[in-house]
Amino acid sequence: MKQHVLVTAGASGIGREIARAFVANGAVVCVCDIDTKALELVGKDIPGLKTVVCDVSKRQDIEGMVTAAVEALGGLDVLVNNAGISGPTAPVEDMDPDAWEMVMQVDLTGTFNVTRCSIPHLKRSAAGVIINMSSVAGRFGYPNRSPYCTAKWGLIGFTKTLSIELGAFGIRANAILPGAVDGPRIEKVFEGRAKATNQPVEEIRKEAMAVQSLKRLVDPKDIAALAVFLASDAAKSISGQMMPIDNDMQAAS
Repeated sequence: MKQHVLVTAGASGIGREIARAFVANGAVVCVCDIDTKALELVGKDIPGLKTVVCDVSKRQDIEGMVTAAVEALGGLDVLVNNAGISGPTAPVEDMDPDAWEMVMQVDLTGTFNVTRCSIPHLKRSAAGVIINMSSVAGRFGYPNRSPYCTAKWGLIGFTKTLSIELGAFGIRANAILPGAVDGPRIEKVFEGRAKATNQPVEEIRKEAMAVQSLKRLVDPKDIAALAVFLASDAAKSISGQMMPIDNDMQAAS
């Protein structure tokens, strides 16, 4: 069965690799993103990819995007909620409340609204799947990253609830929990952490590797492969699960 797949924040990073992997697996894929230039580039980079502009912090944008995406796809079988922002690095007492609210709006409420709008379409699928992108921050406390950590823990509860609510309709819901993923985003996180703790960036990188059994960053292609597996018939008995892909991280540094 050819899958119809929607990936949020799919113009770059992990989302782009997920979209590429599903297309390579024979799926029809639509990605949404706030970055119009990146959407144009990824549309040229991945043959047959459909694209829609969307700011997932805005409910009206989401409602229009889901309608347009489903129409372009001709249905919806798989929703990958990948959109999220890292937010600031600061202690709770120094945290900017506006920055906190923006992380919640994008990472948690945005995921809720995309999913809410997608469920009626997924119910029409023979094998509906929801994949939420949480984080290692959804397993551990995360010093100086309270908004991000709180949102990613929230996605765990949301995923478990979706699994219970939607199981009767044959819809499965799981969460992927990446660790430190190779790419520009983790470099910004390392820089922010270095600034917040007054340490060199290389020391921060060393600390990050110290809490992992495998001393490397996660390859985004491996996360994409996990997403394709979770959406496949091989994973038809897997729902309500949290799937770490973090080189065996023992703590969030």
